[in-house]
Amino acid sequence: MIWTYFIIFLLAAIPFFEVLLIVPVAIIGGIPAIPVIIIAFLGNLLTIILLIVFVDSVRNWRKKKKGNKEKSESKNKRAKNIWDKYGLPGLAFIGPFFVGSHLTALLAISFGGTRTKTLVLMTFSIAIWAILLGSAAYLGFDSLVKDEEGFGFITRLLDLNK
Repeated sequence: MIWTYFIIFLLAAIPFFEVLLIVPVAIIGGIPAIPVIIIAFLGNLLTIILLIVFVDSVRNWRKKKKGNKEKSESKNKRAKNIWDKYGLPGLAFIGPFFVGSHLTALLAISFGGTRTKTLVLMTFSIAIWAILLGSAAYLGFDSLVKDEEGFGFITRLLDLNK
């Protein structure tokens, strides 16, 4: 089981997999929800911390990188629109859903957010997304799994076994 959690940690740390994808997939796959949420959160947060600490190096690397320019510009526009409308808190909480947490953190600092505020808000954002998606995956999947009484809470709700 340790290898499973290690893989969850690593996948959550990879941009575009992150908490948004890994948490629901792992929970639906049958791995216990609370450890998945915590481990995925820590994996995603670790790379966000590293990104914020080394933001200048990452920014220079992105400038040199070629390819997927239109896609990046499209994502940057969405993030900039969120920034203009809601500021740093809005970008930190909405951005991970639209452009991913790593790019959100990088763009938040690029748009003028301080490293400390960005880190604090991104930490809360990742935690909230992990808990919400983990809860949704757990509760949604649990309601579909057949148990000894029928199909979970749906059977109890409709009293189909009477």
